[in-house]
Amino acid sequence: MISLRYHAVSIAAVFLALAVGVVLGSAGVSDRLLSAVSHEADDLAGQVETLRTERDDLAAGQRAADEFARRVGPAAVRGLLQGSSVTLVTSGAEPADRDAVLALLQQAGASVGGEVALTPAVGDPARADQLRELAAELLPTGAQLPAATDTGSLVGGLLGGLVLTPAGSQPTQPIAPQDADAVLAGLAAAGFVAPGARPQPGNVVLVLTGGALPGVDGGDAAAVVARLAAQLDRVGGGAVLAGRTGSADATGAVGVARADPGIAAGISTVDDVQSGAGQVSAVLALREQLDGRAGSYGTAATASGGAAPAA
Repeated sequence: MISLRYHAVSIAAVFLALAVGVVLGSAGVSDRLLSAVSHEADDLAGQVETLRTERDDLAAGQRAADEFARRVGPAAVRGLLQGSSVTLVTSGAEPADRDAVLALLQQAGASVGGEVALTPAVGDPARADQLRELAAELLPTGAQLPAATDTGSLVGGLLGGLVLTPAGSQPTQPIAPQDADAVLAGLAAAGFVAPGARPQPGNVVLVLTGGALPGVDGGDAAAVVARLAAQLDRVGGGAVLAGRTGSADATGAVGVARADPGIAAGISTVDDVQSGAGQVSAVLALREQLDGRAGSYGTAATASGGAAPAA
């Protein structure tokens, strides 16, 4: 006769067997999972090391290319701008980029008439109405602003006679020194340009900027700089817009200029002016502008070439 105790022992044995089976089965699965995960981790570690090596190789190659460009740059541009005058307009440019380009301009034989340094307020949408009103107030007698209403074109029209000599059949007349001083003083007092000496008008202008502009208004601010450069190009003998890596993005001035066929057809752009090759390209692009040509140069996908062609 089967006793109650036998039933209890049998049931306990069944549950014990199930438990042992689960433990043994899970241990086998865990071992397989751990082995697979470990293998995957080894593969990923290998990929990371490969990518790190490739990154280091690319960085070393970039440094070598920059060093080469810095060494041969002065020879590559020597005399290309002899007899030409260049005016600099900066907007968020790095001092190191500015100084390097100015040194190359000297090697190229250009005379640099001076600089107008724009402040971030020029691209601030909250101050756009104030800037429009100020442009109309400061406009010298006899001068005209473009029909456009965007602040970039208006500021470009206001500054055009200060930084550029009229080109060819352009009706714009040079602004008298006292009028130019009044324009710059008014813009500086309102915080739109940094105080500084009045530049001498040149026959070509270099607009030097930084990379992509941050914030929700970055694209709008970049558009102001791009349209300013385009308006300056219409006034004088040409304009080059040069920025750092990132400037060819949608929130960078170079990117905005390249995306607008009307702007891209007139000005030359450089998107890697922090590099030796980009700095040389900026000078070569000025020569290109004086010769009536335009192009886009740098490392971004929107560039037509890595460097501007030598004249």
